[in-house]
Amino acid sequence: MSRLESMIRRLTAQKIGLEWGVGHTQNIAGDFVEIGLGNGRSYDHLRETAPDKKIWVLDRALQCHPSCVPPEGSFMQGEVNEAMMQMKSDNIGIALAHYDLGIGIKDKDKAEAAALSPRIKDIMVKGGLIISSQPLVGFTQIDGPAEIPTGRYYFYKA
Repeated sequence: MSRLESMIRRLTAQKIGLEWGVGHTQNIAGDFVEIGLGNGRSYDHLRETAPDKKIWVLDRALQCHPSCVPPEGSFMQGEVNEAMMQMKSDNIGIALAHYDLGIGIKDKDKAEAAALSPRIKDIMVKGGLIISSQPLVGFTQIDGPAEIPTGRYYFYKA
């Protein structure tokens, strides 16, 4: 599979997964969080899909497309681990988390996701959903949308 085909599969899974997650968290109180802003595409889709939700955005740097800059007070710049510890301290409860950090080196990305898993767990509300581009640890994995191939995206319940 070419890198272009792989990217198309990843972005398609991301779109379908986010829409599925929004639909499955309508009755769960809590905010949303985008962990890893990057160019801002998934954040932009999430804010259009769930316009009534507060969406926190965590990333080391603000390097997104100008149309995807989060509103002031919603972007936490710096180390994601520290940002999630601050969210826990501020009693911010998350109903839907989208984890999309990574540099494209599989072993490093998996290790970072595993290391951040406890922090993600700390901010999730009971019954909340985590949609992740990487496997996480310490969560109950659930079946996501049937049209997403196994291992392409991961779905968890808090």
